[in-house]
Amino acid sequence: MKNIKHVSQILTAPAPHMVGDGFRVHSVLPGGTRSQNNLVSPFILMDYGAPSYFPPTNRPRGVDQHPHKGFETVTVVYQGELEHRDSTGSHGKLAPGDVQWMTAASGIVHEEKHETEFSKRGGKVEMAQLWVNLPKAYKNSKPGYQNLTKAEIPVVKVSEEGYVRVIAGEYNDVKGAAKTFSPVHVLDVQLKKGDTITVAFPAHFNTMAVVMQGEADINGSVAKGVETVLFGHDGTDITIIALADTSMLLLSGEPINEPIVAYGPFVMNTPEEINEAINDYNAGKMGFLN
Repeated sequence: MKNIKHVSQILTAPAPHMVGDGFRVHSVLPGGTRSQNNLVSPFILMDYGAPSYFPPTNRPRGVDQHPHKGFETVTVVYQGELEHRDSTGSHGKLAPGDVQWMTAASGIVHEEKHETEFSKRGGKVEMAQLWVNLPKAYKNSKPGYQNLTKAEIPVVKVSEEGYVRVIAGEYNDVKGAAKTFSPVHVLDVQLKKGDTITVAFPAHFNTMAVVMQGEADINGSVAKGVETVLFGHDGTDITIIALADTSMLLLSGEPINEPIVAYGPFVMNTPEEINEAINDYNAGKMGFLN
């Protein structure tokens, strides 16, 4: 490989914490929603919920209704079943392999919970949620919702059991399922021990590999779950060798070089826009759930 993208940092995720009463997650990207955090732009944060068992209940666990504005949420389900409702009237059930790509844009109210029948049975939940920033030009666009079923997401085989799912962007000339507002690649990489892949991203894109399970050699550096590999801007090529059965998300995107001002579920460009978002939510302008 002549144009190798060097590893700049490997970060170990902090201890997990609860989001609502249904998601036990590690926050795996640096900086969170800190103002001016362009280290991982256009990505803002990512939570990974390692497999956790939830006992049977008649009251679905999860996160009750709450607002978002100015960005998109991408939810990937690996185990368990989730259910989504929002103020646009969208309603979706997510089974293992499904992805929900929700564009909050000008404002949306939604809830995310374990699916009702799954809750009654109980079981393991494993999922990831990624926040993707929107450029200023799109922050006040109409909210939207892409429900991407497992069958709709292109799969590129690596070996008999290893594969790459192209959620967004492209891999090996295979285009992803999601429509995006800025150039991003989101690849769900599932490798068996010994599998090798090489992927290329533009040098100036912010690129990271979030290893959720297993262990891999990534351009000569070893990373394991739950660790995040950050890359420099000096090359394009990444070679991944699975040292054990490995699950990871590969993320790469063109930085949005605009100010970031975040407050809870709102990600805007100025403090004034944050105040406007709060006022809009309090006035009911982001809608309601039935």
